[in-house]
This record gives sequence, structure tokens and C-alpha cells, in this order.
Amino acid sequence: MVEKANDTSKFQSEPYQSPLLQVQKLAFGYTSHPLFYDVQMQVEREEMVGLLGPNGSGKTTLLRLLSGVLRPQQGTILLEGRDVMAWGRREVARRIAFVPQELHMPFAFTVEQMVRLGRTPYVNLLGTFTKQDSLAVQQAMAAADITSLGPRIFNELSGGERQRVLVAMALAQQPVLLLLDEPTSHLDIRYQIEILELVQHLNHETGITVIAAMHDLNLAARYFPRLLLFQRGIVADAGPAEVLEPGLLQRVYGVQVQVGILRGAAHLSVLPPGEEQAPEPPLEKALPKVHVLAGGGSGELLMRALADAQIPFSIGALNIGDSDHALALRLAREVITEQPFTTISPRTLEKVRHSLEQVAVLIICPMPVGPGNISLLREAVVAVRRGVAVLLFVPDAVNAIDTEGEERLLGQTGIVQRDYTGGEGVQLLRELLRAGSIIVSNVSEAIEETRKRIYRLDRVREAVEDGSHPQGDGSTGLFLL
Repeated sequence: MVEKANDTSKFQSEPYQSPLLQVQKLAFGYTSHPLFYDVQMQVEREEMVGLLGPNGSGKTTLLRLLSGVLRPQQGTILLEGRDVMAWGRREVARRIAFVPQELHMPFAFTVEQMVRLGRTPYVNLLGTFTKQDSLAVQQAMAAADITSLGPRIFNELSGGERQRVLVAMALAQQPVLLLLDEPTSHLDIRYQIEILELVQHLNHETGITVIAAMHDLNLAARYFPRLLLFQRGIVADAGPAEVLEPGLLQRVYGVQVQVGILRGAAHLSVLPPGEEQAPEPPLEKALPKVHVLAGGGSGELLMRALADAQIPFSIGALNIGDSDHALALRLAREVITEQPFTTISPRTLEKVRHSLEQVAVLIICPMPVGPGNISLLREAVVAVRRGVAVLLFVPDAVNAIDTEGEERLLGQTGIVQRDYTGGEGVQLLRELLRAGSIIVSNVSEAIEETRKRIYRLDRVREAVEDGSHPQGDGSTGLFLL
């Protein structure tokens, strides 16, 4: 049996009861534009956590923040109850080990020399090795099953063998937390399985906590009891059955998949549609009857209320990285997504237009309005003139449904303070009010008005189907309710 990860380290602090790791309101970006906002999570000792998400979602950056290599712009990362930044690099390296996707060595180091590098946080300034250091290296090599490779040159090994060496080098640090950045990347299936079997074995035998960014959803489902779906923020945090939900994966990855347990298998499988052995497709869900325009955190309260009320809704367009985007991926039936920090493209706007043609209610949250998203308000004006009910969600507004005093109503919406277009945003909101949009001042009122409009639309559609109501051209605006 492999020795416990923290038993041999004389530098190890007193055991700290769970959680081992806490992330509180974390925000970070490489430029002035944040890469992600308000990330919050905690990891208990001995957990195995798989971190999923599309390329560019921020998985590697999050791991580098957890390891202390990068400093958060906002928020705190606590390791054993203490800020990672307060530990110091040497002490962090005795507790956290990071295994990169690849490591290119410019020198002809042997495998044993590579693993010995893992003892760097423990040796003195002269680089003197103690018996304890040598023992830790031998135990790490044995645990990774690379003892026989000791004299070999690291750069001459296969991809799978090099990955095992990197794991052994990390184990030589005797960490309590092992971070792996896509450990199966560029490996064939044999080495992918070998590496993950090794990591799972170490977790079970030594109690080391593992957080791994994973590219392969099927391998993640098989080896990690807890999955975090990440898209510039945590979208879902649960077991494979909850996280690997087809609709959620489609919204995050932008591709349709089927999820289920294949005949004779014990784990979930994620497959493209149309596979012969694919699980039965999920039952068709009702199309959303509500669309939400939000951004900059303005939609959080409303989205949670709609989800709690079990009212399916679509939302967007939202830029990836927007503080409303991660929550929308978790709660909305459909999320219309735009690339980070870009103006809404014609293609994305067409998706918004199509969504607005299907719904009965459009709810506009108090989002900032600028050149990048002003086109959304233009589409809202088109929708309200076509007969879509438009609700202006303005928390704490007074006299919510008073239809007189246009300027006073505009003042209630706060649009003057949120308009960065030189006045077009104010003018478009004025047109929305003139066309019959109403202000709702709290989520209860928003839910009540939404249900009322959906009920009326359903009754009209039933009447049309029964032939007891004159048909129009299919738009909600042709029915006077």
C-alpha cells in the first residue's frame, strides 16, 4: 500500500478539518476584461473532482489560480483555512502539486532526476538531499510504477510514460492536493486509462485530493464522482448524472449530444446524435414562452425566480464571460451566446429574432445599454409592435403599472443612468412604453404577469385549434385579449 500523502512530511501542518479548499467570489482576467466572475466552490479532503468545459472556458487558468501561480484580481482562495497567497511559494508547493499537460525539458535529465525535482520545496539552499528526500522519491516512483524507468532519458519516453513521470514528480512533493491539467491530452486510449487508473488508485490509497481539468466527457464520467462544468464560471456542480445533461451540454459546448448508459455498461456515455448504440433520446421539452434580455448581473434575480416558478425561458444574447452567462447556462432552457467582448453579430441577432417570434412574453432586465447590445432593444421594439407582451423588470420601482407620465416612467426604469449610446437607449425604451410595455417592480409581480400572459396565449391557441376563434397570421399581436 502506498504511504499516505502527508504522513512523511515534517513540514505538514496540523490536520485541518474540511473543507480543504475554499474559493470565495473569485474573479480574474489577463487584461482589463475579466475572464470569469464570482467563482465560488469548496473541495473536501479526499475528493476527486473533474473540471469540464470547452476550450477557452478558463479551466487551466482556474487551476493556476488554485495552485497560487496566479494572483486573483478579486476574491480569496483558502487552503486549509488560510489564504493561498499568505502561505508563501515553498509552503504552497509542499501542499499543492500541479501536473501540466506537457513539460518540455531542454536538458537530458533522467527519469529519476526529474522526480527528484519534486523535492525542491524541501531541500536546503545547497540542494542537499536527506534520507527522507531520497525515500520520498523512491516511493513516488513506485507509486507511479516508473521505478524501472529511472535511468532512462525523460525526453526519450513515450507520451504516456512522460505523463507518469510528471505524476511521480508531483507525488514527490507529498501534497495534499493534486491538480492535473488535462492529464490524458495527446495520449492514446491505453495511456489515458492507465493515467486515470493511477490517479484514482492514489486517491483511494493515499487520500490525496484530486482536481483535474478533463477534455473527455466519457472518461470524466467514469473516474470522477463529482464534476464541475465550467464556462468562465461554474455552470453546474454535481455528479455525472446531473452535470452531463444533454440540454446543459448543448448550451455550454454548442453541440447536440445524447447521454445515457449503453447496454452492458455501468457508466454514463456521451455520444453524438444518431449513433446506433446511443441511448434513447430525451423526451421533447416544451418550448420556452418567455425570453429574457439581461446582462451585467441584472438578470440573476429574475432567472432564479423563473426557474423556481418552473417557467421555461430563453435568454440572450449574452457574451461569454458576462456575469449573467454562467447562471443562464444552468437555469435557462436556451441561451443565445455571443463571443466575449464583441458586438452582437448579425447571425446572433437572427437567433434572438427567431426566439422573440416564438414567445408570448419578453422581460427586459435593467441591463447596461451600449453600442454592443443596443440592437437587442431595437428587436424588443419590433416584438412589442408585433404583439409580444413586454415587461420592464425594475426592482423597487413605484407605481409599477401606472401608464401615465411618460417621463416619470422613464425615470423609474433608470435607463438614463444605464444608457451609454448617446440617447438611443432612452428613445427605444420610450417607444417600448408607448407601445404598451409595463413596468414590474419585483419578481412576484413579474411571475404573476408572465403567467397571466402565458395563460391568455394558451387559451387563444386552444380556441384556434378548436376553430372557435378567428385565426390570424400566427403572431400573438393579431389576437385582442
